Amino acid sequence: MKSLLLITYYFPPSGGPGVQRVLKFVKYLPQFGWRPVVLTVENGDYPARDESLLNEIPAETTVYRTKIFEPYRLYRRLTGRAADAPVDVDNIPKGERKTSVAEQLAAFVRSTFFIPDARIGWLPWAVPAGLRIIRNEKIDAIYSSSPPYTTSVIADILHRKTRLPWIAGFRDPWIGFISSPDRWMIPAGVDQWMERSVAQDADLLEVAWRGIMLDLQQKHPQIPVQKYVHLPNGYDSEDYPAHDCTPNELFTVVYTGSMYGRRNPKTFLQAVEELTAEGAVDPSKIRLSFIGRFGAEVKEMLEATSLRDALEVVPYLPHGESVKRLLQADTLLLVVDESKESAEIVPGKVFEYLGARRPIIALAEEGAVAELLRETNAGRVAHNQDIPAIKRAFIEQYQNFLNHQSSFTPNEEAVRRYDRREITRRLAELLDYLHRIR
Repeated sequence: MKSLLLITYYFPPSGGPGVQRVLKFVKYLPQFGWRPVVLTVENGDYPARDESLLNEIPAETTVYRTKIFEPYRLYRRLTGRAADAPVDVDNIPKGERKTSVAEQLAAFVRSTFFIPDARIGWLPWAVPAGLRIIRNEKIDAIYSSSPPYTTSVIADILHRKTRLPWIAGFRDPWIGFISSPDRWMIPAGVDQWMERSVAQDADLLEVAWRGIMLDLQQKHPQIPVQKYVHLPNGYDSEDYPAHDCTPNELFTVVYTGSMYGRRNPKTFLQAVEELTAEGAVDPSKIRLSFIGRFGAEVKEMLEATSLRDALEVVPYLPHGESVKRLLQADTLLLVVDESKESAEIVPGKVFEYLGARRPIIALAEEGAVAELLRETNAGRVAHNQDIPAIKRAFIEQYQNFLNHQSSFTPNEEAVRRYDRREITRRLAELLDYLHRIR
């Protein structure tokens, strides 16, 4: 069996959707002839922790954890936040939100000194550790998972020193994405040089959604198109237990994940408020469950709505519990960020929604999410600002609930194509190809 060094910052006990992609690669790669060896951090400053995911790491998997310097701990002190306050959900506010002087200073420090991101403090420990692992574990290939993009920089250095084949994996675009800092000329140039170096040096650039590939192609037209590979996110069919099929007493809509800044429920709440005001929806017969981590602006929206009595706001749940809540829903709500990239964004959670086989209401532009839902026949798409369309999608599912009927018939063949095991098989084929041509 060949050995793969998998470099990732987000790994259990980290929680969140980014962990699932790598964790499922680790789970299924041995079935296709590759032994994963993981290089990660020993005490990461994760936005969410999920200790239960530690139990999902296969017993035979070797995991190396190294030190890291985490500047977000200093950032919290500088901005007067609690030591355990999550940074990400309030770090990408809507444009009109005013920021304090301390926040502006922290943003300047972040954009000037932490290149490509705030995890660059991992590099001094990760590179020597990676070289030892490659030597001692007889590694045959390297895979890096970004963001953070520091993992790509670490992998690039290891690739240059060892000449091992390397697949650079991207779950989000690098420069110019929603969460990217606004850098001035010199740090922006360094960041661009890092991205260009990774794009040129990696043997393959593997992307979780096609918009990442389009972004890289526009910025680096010299990179041959054959270098790009699209491996979508997915769901693990083994994560969905048998469940009680007793109908809900209330029409239950569930959202799981994070909400902040331009990913928010404002227009969804407005649409449901209008339906209740018109008498089309009885607020006493609905439950709107928001499960996850929410920024301050989103919390204000949820507190200000006239639907408060119908709301259920639940903090981040362990992954297994979150999946159970999906299975118990009548309808699932997906909200895609309002941004210039939104037509191409395919959030990882949409695939977990697919795995739950529940109808989806997606607030998104016409684009990749709409195409996915049409392919799988998994739900309805309404533009985030199209209140009438959101109302139509909601009332359709609400009336189905009241009438004890369903118009939901997913395309099972299409849905099964996104099983994590199938996605991992394709990754193994790419690794086999690179290993064979070396």
